Amino acid sequence: MKIKYKIALYYTISATLMLIAFAVLAYYFSAKSRKAEYLERLEYRARSIANVIIEDGNVKVDLLRKLDRTTFQDLYKETILVYNPNYDLLYSNLKDTTVRTHPTLLNYIKENKLYSYEKNGGEVVGVYYTEGNVSVIVLVSSFDKYGFQNLQNLSQILLLELITAVIILVGVGYFFARKMVQPIDQLVQQVDSINANNMQDTQVAVKGKDEIATLGANFNTMLQRLSESFHLQKSFVSNASHELRTPLAAIISQLQVALSKDRSNEEYLALLTSVLEDAENLSDLSNGLLQLAQSEMRQQEFVLSNVRIDELLMEMTTLIRLKHKTASKVEIHFVKVPDNDLLVTCYGNENLLKVLFLNLIDNACKFSKNNTALVTIDFFTQYILVQIKDTGIGIPPEEINKIFEPFYRGQNALQIRGHGLGLSICKKIVQIHEGHITVTSTPAEGTTFTVMLPHL
Repeated sequence: MKIKYKIALYYTISATLMLIAFAVLAYYFSAKSRKAEYLERLEYRARSIANVIIEDGNVKVDLLRKLDRTTFQDLYKETILVYNPNYDLLYSNLKDTTVRTHPTLLNYIKENKLYSYEKNGGEVVGVYYTEGNVSVIVLVSSFDKYGFQNLQNLSQILLLELITAVIILVGVGYFFARKMVQPIDQLVQQVDSINANNMQDTQVAVKGKDEIATLGANFNTMLQRLSESFHLQKSFVSNASHELRTPLAAIISQLQVALSKDRSNEEYLALLTSVLEDAENLSDLSNGLLQLAQSEMRQQEFVLSNVRIDELLMEMTTLIRLKHKTASKVEIHFVKVPDNDLLVTCYGNENLLKVLFLNLIDNACKFSKNNTALVTIDFFTQYILVQIKDTGIGIPPEEINKIFEPFYRGQNALQIRGHGLGLSICKKIVQIHEGHITVTSTPAEGTTFTVMLPHL
């Protein structure tokens, strides 16, 4: 069932239930008011009869008979019974009918002075009346013909009004439900027209400040993020394909040239050395792509443990020397000595943190004039601060905001071996560990990367 039909249905049901409740209450209180009014009338009738028949200390029933034959009776199907305190029947307006009133009832009326009850659809009121030394018990019963007729008319009117109101509610509910859902229908139509080809230049129209407008604004934000993700994905695939194709093409072309004719041992040695360099380049690229894919994983998917950052950085010296096979140096300094090991301990994934600092220190060694990376360790209330500095060519100001994008390389670094994946991997790893990474650079003087990781 569509939402607009549900809204119309719920609105109609709820409004109908309220109208039914009001109608029932109106009928209930009307019936209660009718009964109270009629019983009061019967009581007044009984007391009037008792007042008429008691005169000069005597009960004059003949006067009541005379009045009964003329105009005294004005109630529908009225019954009048008069008893003395000994429960002897003094008067009855019933003809050819045996009158039987239970003594228990008469005794109750005598004790409580007043009693009313229902009998055969009508109301009965009994009054114990005393004037001077004379007392009588008067029972008056009648059927409220006009009162019940009015109640019946009221029930018919209420039922007719209820049916009319339900019909109107169905129409009004559907009209307003359609008006309420109309922005959603428009949003659905606009969303249905969006695909991967026009996502970048398309947004849904947002009007007003209600929840639907908020939904449209959030959808536009999500659309923008998806567009950026698709753009990055396309760029990633394009760049990865290009980077993979270059070393493969170089290896194939060199091998084809080598196989075209016989060559000397020195030529074969030079060829194999060149092919090995291209293969290592291809291996570095493959490892970088794998690391980048791993860095896209969520934090919950990694095995986390307590990692001493200072000890991890100490290991980098050996790893850098093995990788560069040159006299690369890593100088590590503490700004202040920690009193507690927890101040330099991070809760994270050790392998990812190794990749993070290995990439940063490797870049510092590659770009430094003396192949030296300067590393400083500091700590604050919540964070461990690690700075990796080089003395290289620096990064131009207009490119410093792009260096964390995959496959992006500065124009002044194209002659140095690399693929532009390392810094994007570093940023992802720092984000996984809920830290921060920043960079400052001065052309021709060097670049400093600052990594802040939360400590225990």
